[in-house]
Amino acid sequence: MTAPRYDDEGEVPLGGYAALATTFTAGVALFAAVAHRRGVRPPEQVPPWDVALMGTAVFKASRLLTRDKITSFLRAPFTRRTRQGEASEVMDEPRGGGAQRAVGDLVSCPFCTSAWVAGALVCSYAVAPRGTRLVCAGLTAVTAADWLQYAWTWAQQNAEG
Repeated sequence: MTAPRYDDEGEVPLGGYAALATTFTAGVALFAAVAHRRGVRPPEQVPPWDVALMGTAVFKASRLLTRDKITSFLRAPFTRRTRQGEASEVMDEPRGGGAQRAVGDLVSCPFCTSAWVAGALVCSYAVAPRGTRLVCAGLTAVTAADWLQYAWTWAQQNAEG
């Protein structure tokens, strides 16, 4: 007797997803153990401004990793290009099966990738909050510049009629 499938097509790589979730969890646990052993104490509180700064940085970093043309070499083993998106973004879709497909799902989805980016930034913030703020400020500046580019383009298009 075979177990019922998770989806109708049988294409969801549950084993690959489990491996990715295990990798993420193990990475966080390893970081926590090493940080504890070295006497790193997490901050008592995280100011709302730092949360906003990290949130914007997570947004931008996840878009850069999953949609930017220049980072396509990272995604290429796991995805294939389907079309050009807006501005300089591209749209990729996962390829293959099993672990390759699971990683493809991860690296082609900004929402999925954002959890990994947030995990890395939170770990970095615990060890080096000043450096992490600087990196986050840079990514936030890029996000602001993107919005200004969109606003400029919109204004030009409306002025031209």
